[in-house]
Amino acid sequence: MEKHNPTIASKLSAGAHPGQGMELFDFKAASSEPPRKGKWRQLECNQSIRATFTDQARLRLPSKYTRCISVLRWTLIALCLLLSAYLLYTITAPLKIISVHHDAATLPVLRPALAANKQKTKHDPEKWLRDHSDLNHYETGEEWFNDRPKAAIISLVRNEELEGILQSMRQLEWHWNRRYNYPWMFFSEQTFTKEFKLKPTQAATTNATNAQTSYHLIPKNHWKPPPHIDVSRFHASLSYLGTLGVGKGYLLSYRNMCRWNSGFFYQHPALAPYDYYWRVEPDVHFFCAIPYDPFRFLRDNNIAYGFNMNILDDARSFASLWKRTREFMAQRPDLVHPDADLSWLVDETGNGGEYNNCQFFSNFEIGDLNFFRGEANSAYFAYLDGADVGGFYYERFGDAPVHTLSVALFAGGKDKMWYFRDIGYQHDIARHCPRPEVRRGMCDCEATGLDENFYKLVPMESPQRKPGDSCLRLWLGGSWLERREGYDAEVERALGGDGLGGYVRREFE
Repeated sequence: MEKHNPTIASKLSAGAHPGQGMELFDFKAASSEPPRKGKWRQLECNQSIRATFTDQARLRLPSKYTRCISVLRWTLIALCLLLSAYLLYTITAPLKIISVHHDAATLPVLRPALAANKQKTKHDPEKWLRDHSDLNHYETGEEWFNDRPKAAIISLVRNEELEGILQSMRQLEWHWNRRYNYPWMFFSEQTFTKEFKLKPTQAATTNATNAQTSYHLIPKNHWKPPPHIDVSRFHASLSYLGTLGVGKGYLLSYRNMCRWNSGFFYQHPALAPYDYYWRVEPDVHFFCAIPYDPFRFLRDNNIAYGFNMNILDDARSFASLWKRTREFMAQRPDLVHPDADLSWLVDETGNGGEYNNCQFFSNFEIGDLNFFRGEANSAYFAYLDGADVGGFYYERFGDAPVHTLSVALFAGGKDKMWYFRDIGYQHDIARHCPRPEVRRGMCDCEATGLDENFYKLVPMESPQRKPGDSCLRLWLGGSWLERREGYDAEVERALGGDGLGGYVRREFE
């Protein structure tokens, strides 16, 4: 073990350099001419001598160098703090853009033209949005809980879709539900695994939200063809629609899903205590911060159904749906609402009074469960599912056109529906994103046009007969259908366009 040499150490402390003669160490010379190896070897053999030498060297640095090092150190610290503050701002800035008070001119609202007798109503959705939109508001307290709508987020999902539903949950939680904590309810025809519910790695549904989660099995008779379905006719339908290339027309599971979403989800006992639902599917995207409670919005404004996209569907999958719907209306005219408005769904001129195949894109929908539980909708579904029709298996009736026709017929006029234009959303190739002036800094997506999703499910080249205007414009009606004088849609199509040009009102105003 090496021993400390007090003589050398004392000389070093006095400014000496180790070696023969212990001559005084010149720091300026040392900076340009390093000491000889032998002297450094002697220094390195004793730890205490090296520490003493280092301390002395630090003490002997000129004061101007010390000041420069100090200034540089504090400058770096200040830069790090500024960078951290900037990163924090970029992350949290979208949460502080909308306050309780809105400029009425920039409200993210597009309302349809209403019939003359429906122009005046006691509800004012625009004022409600002005009064209740605030991203800095978190719903807490007993008073809020007692007045909270009885609502839930529901998802039809399988175990193997865990990653997809986690993506959907994380985005909706971040943009909205982390401030409201509405429960998530998962439904499946399969028993949910422990991995789906809770995993130690935090990659499971229970860990993706602070809200309550629950997991429910779909009754077997709700997920298979009913006894009255002719099996051979059903198999022929699977083969036929599959050969035609109708989307998922050959899948039994898809028929079961359409039937359950059309008429059984709201009958599930787990949803009995609830009045409102928000349907969320795996692998969807939410792009915008949502500064209010859509459930409370529907309840306070007496709205039955909220949608995000209104697009054209493939008529081959539900060829007889409108025929069967007219039969039901003839049998039960008492169930059709007096204010029902089918003008945007039925073309009385160019299409001979036929359904134009427009639909609310139902994989995004926020709705009133009591409307669907009501007599009119329940009877309508029972008729479409009954032995005389069997449309979910002999054809491929989808929940989107079924919900659309049901809401239009039985909920009332267009004031019972709401276009959630301010919520950016994507499902597969269909995507909606508000324009920048609508959601200033609130969305992380590229804005879409009013007519952009019209041809997503039915290409323009398809021989299917299409309405003259996009589905969303038909629903909005009024000035949204006005075209510039001299415009000819057929000429535009002949020149390679989509025939949706020439509108006086192109975008949000």
